[in-house]
Amino acid sequence: MTSRIVLSALVAFGLSAPVLADVTLLNVSYDVMRDFYKDYNPVFQKAYKAKTGEAVTIQQSHGGSSKQALSVVNGLPADVITMNQVTDIDLLADKGALIPKDWAKRLPNNSVPFTSTTVFLVRKGNPKNVHDWADLVKPGVQVIIANPKTSGNGRYAYLAAWGAALKQPGGSEAKARDYVSRLFKNVPVLDTGGRAATTTFMQRQIGDVLITFENEAEMISREFGRGSFELVYPKLSVSAENPVSLVDKVVNKKGSRKEAEAYLKYLWSPEGQEIAAKNYLRPQDKAVAAKYAAQFPPVKTFTVASVFGNWEAVAKKHFADGGVFDQIYAKK
Repeated sequence: MTSRIVLSALVAFGLSAPVLADVTLLNVSYDVMRDFYKDYNPVFQKAYKAKTGEAVTIQQSHGGSSKQALSVVNGLPADVITMNQVTDIDLLADKGALIPKDWAKRLPNNSVPFTSTTVFLVRKGNPKNVHDWADLVKPGVQVIIANPKTSGNGRYAYLAAWGAALKQPGGSEAKARDYVSRLFKNVPVLDTGGRAATTTFMQRQIGDVLITFENEAEMISREFGRGSFELVYPKLSVSAENPVSLVDKVVNKKGSRKEAEAYLKYLWSPEGQEIAAKNYLRPQDKAVAAKYAAQFPPVKTFTVASVFGNWEAVAKKHFADGGVFDQIYAKK
């Protein structure tokens, strides 16, 4: 019996032809990316339906990146995970066998669709004269930074500070450790994630400087206006890479691999890259980057790998229980 005959028979008996059920994807991400995915998701949904005729519902989960990754390992059924550091995705391979160890090879740019960098927000008029890393350790300067053990935002800020000190003329591991120790003596409170740190700085009015991502600074300006703070670019900072991955064990069980793959691949589309640029994420697409060059001041950056080696070694040395950060913070 042909499909046309089946359809006619269904209509004759007052029944509806079967339709494809909507697929729901859960994207587990870090808290600073709320605004980007708020813009990105409906554009992807429209493009995917136009191409396939299928509707996709997208749910979001946001929080401190390391806590989010651990939640997925512990059973949060993410179809995709979109983080700001490799270690938080590696965790899914190492601790949960949820993805293959070579997950980064599956998408372009080692699965990094865009980047950011670490910058300073200061109060209007820059009353503490903060211009570079050395100014953050002056007496009387309060610095707001997210906890580097629970937040990728905080982790990049910590590594940016360490790397900047290390790369100073005459820099050394000992001098970098001393600098970061003095920096955290000026930190009055540690929030678990980047958005919580923003709330502390902007709403609770604690601190003179907020260390955060460049794209978070733009989100703050949209929410609070540009009149209450100024943006300062240090002379040297870190390139914050934002990797993404399928969660294979989940999509295989749900049957959502096709949709999840399309969702991630669309991040590299011209539309996805433009949404990234509009949210002050530095795009990988050269044409889009050129179009938005005026809003991204040139800044000298280093990658984590170029200064510290692989992320696994960094996490073990600096952020594991009893590691360098714990040793530094215990002496605060």
